[in-house]
Amino acid sequence: MAAAQRGFGRRMSLSAGNRWSQYEYEMQDPVDDPPDAARRGEWTFGRLRYRSPLDTGRFYSRWGIDANKGDRSFITALSRLTRIDVSPIETIIDIDSDDIFNWPWLFAVSAGDWELSTPQAARLRKYFDRGGFLFVDDFHNPREWASFMRGIHQIDPTAEAIDSVDSDVPFHVVFDMTNRIRVPGANVVHGNQIERGGVSPAWRTINDSKGRMRVAISFNQDVGDAWEFADDPNYPEKYTTEGIRLGVNYVTYAMTH
Repeated sequence: MAAAQRGFGRRMSLSAGNRWSQYEYEMQDPVDDPPDAARRGEWTFGRLRYRSPLDTGRFYSRWGIDANKGDRSFITALSRLTRIDVSPIETIIDIDSDDIFNWPWLFAVSAGDWELSTPQAARLRKYFDRGGFLFVDDFHNPREWASFMRGIHQIDPTAEAIDSVDSDVPFHVVFDMTNRIRVPGANVVHGNQIERGGVSPAWRTINDSKGRMRVAISFNQDVGDAWEFADDPNYPEKYTTEGIRLGVNYVTYAMTH
């Protein structure tokens, strides 16, 4: 993607009055706040701000991929497709803050590049033990999977990721997603749809001891791009529809189970 398309050209023009202006230099595609940004809804999109050795200060941070345009697009879709009272903008939750316990639903991008400290892992363990939900997306290939699972095992050494099956409840709470399709990144959508060597798309889950999904995993896919490019005619509508439906189902599942 060209720099202007991915948001680089817009950073200096954004308003200093934006709620998350202090983090815009870490975001891939920052946008201005809507007029009702201060309104607090029943449910809020939580974006996890983690650390990565790939955060070099040049361009954007790994946690900020697709942010915050992708988050805002999904928020708009969730508001239109459900009766959930959705806050108009996302909340950025820093992994080092106990504020994490106030937000029961989190989204983390490129988690195959995260690097957790011992206190961060302990905080996430408490978050999950208290019923928190995490949706991870846009990481690819065996190396990134292994890195993601290292972090998961810091959080919970007993955690296991299992492949989801068509009958799993999260695929049916709002939309019937028995026949799921891969959601590719915008940079590979018109090619073989394989990004960074991630060949086979996977929908996986990490459950708690009672079988409740606590981590929803979109592997070798890029749901965030489906949201971010929902208004781009070069990104096929069927993938945006798939990505939005998956997100709606995960939100609704987390709120009701």
